[in-house]
Amino acid sequence: MTTNETTTTSVPDTIERELVLPHPIERVWRAITDTTELAAWFGDTATFELRPGAEGMFTWGDDNSPMVVEAVEEPHRFAYWWTSGASQSVTPEYRTLVDFRLEPTADGGTRLRLVESGFAALANGPKQHADNVDGWDIELGELTTHLGDGS
Repeated sequence: MTTNETTTTSVPDTIERELVLPHPIERVWRAITDTTELAAWFGDTATFELRPGAEGMFTWGDDNSPMVVEAVEEPHRFAYWWTSGASQSVTPEYRTLVDFRLEPTADGGTRLRLVESGFAALANGPKQHADNVDGWDIELGELTTHLGDGS
């Protein structure tokens, strides 16, 4: 007996990370939204205006990653669409959404929650998801180093 089966590989749609940082929310907000500070821990350069709809660019050496600001809710939410690791336009077939959410902690620090979503819709979703899992681990480590120990 022969069975015709279709095998589908599920692509994880999101990457989620959470950090509790010993810094006030305003300090963490600057680190993720000020282009000079952002470039100190996330890639080589960051250029964009801090307003919804603004187009910009992140660079890592010769690699350009276009972005479009989605949300600016100071000092609690910053979100952008981007084409991580690619130079395509920021269009639905190439983009993912990076969403940073900040909330103050009882001890004066900040809880940072990062969610990047949209991988299931990408043609290269499995590879891009795997690359970005590793990338966020590195980049958020660099953010922690950039901010220092809070003393």
